[in-house]
Amino acid sequence: MAPNPPSPDNALAVRGFRWAERFLLILVAAMTLAAAGAEVFKVWQAQSINLADILLMFLYTEVIGMIAVFYTGRGSPFIYPIFIAITALARLIVLQGKDMAPQNILFEAAAILLLALSVVVITRAGKG
Repeated sequence: MAPNPPSPDNALAVRGFRWAERFLLILVAAMTLAAAGAEVFKVWQAQSINLADILLMFLYTEVIGMIAVFYTGRGSPFIYPIFIAITALARLIVLQGKDMAPQNILFEAAAILLLALSVVVITRAGKG
């Protein structure tokens, strides 16, 4: 049995959601580029780069990559948010440093491992 063709009302709603999605993605990209620019300016003013700054730039890069995956349709849209979570957890560990309770470092490292394993599973499932 063939699916029913979309009604004019549904087609209008779908187009509206697509335009809203595109607008919000462009807004996210613009805000990400502005935040990255502000971070570069801050590093330039301080004349010092530390690991937390580099990890933050990776977060910005991954957000832009996630938007690019949406527009190009290449790659899994589920993997980039996982990469962002991994980088954010690594940045959290770096920022908290030696003041962090050892068990918290272990929990966050386990979360990174779990996220990395999920990337492997998603990547292999997509090839099958």
